[in-house]
Amino acid sequence: MSGQVEARLTELGLTLPPVVPPVAAYQPAVQSGVYVYTAGQLPMVDGKLPLTGKVGDEVTDDQAKDLARTCALNALAAVKSVAGDLDRIARVVKVVGFVASATDFTGQPGVINGASELLGEVLGDKGVHARSAVGVAVLPLDAPVEVEIQVELTSAA
Repeated sequence: MSGQVEARLTELGLTLPPVVPPVAAYQPAVQSGVYVYTAGQLPMVDGKLPLTGKVGDEVTDDQAKDLARTCALNALAAVKSVAGDLDRIARVVKVVGFVASATDFTGQPGVINGASELLGEVLGDKGVHARSAVGVAVLPLDAPVEVEIQVELTSAA
């Protein structure tokens, strides 16, 4: 299925990627009632991390913000894998972003804005959400960022 949300992605020059396969024992997304919860999504592109390392050290703020956009795009792919159609998204409820940070880096909110801004560009008012942006010592595969989202769905079409 391809609807208005995917048409908007196309307008933005973006393509919904395949769902990133799990790197451990979990599902990329699960549905419970009207909610879909994604696992933490790494900024994988074609099965690889484009950059690794700590933000504020090996990775710049701007690079990390772009990676957070990729994480959000991967999260939308995970949502579609269980919802069937991104047009079923009633709203993004919560975004949690993790930033592998150099010890003196404090710009986590700006990095995770990459994910938040993408969701807003793609979903409009439905993309407005609550959020946490957390600095951590290290992430799986030495990823600079990881993002998970929770969305509320409308009833099935």
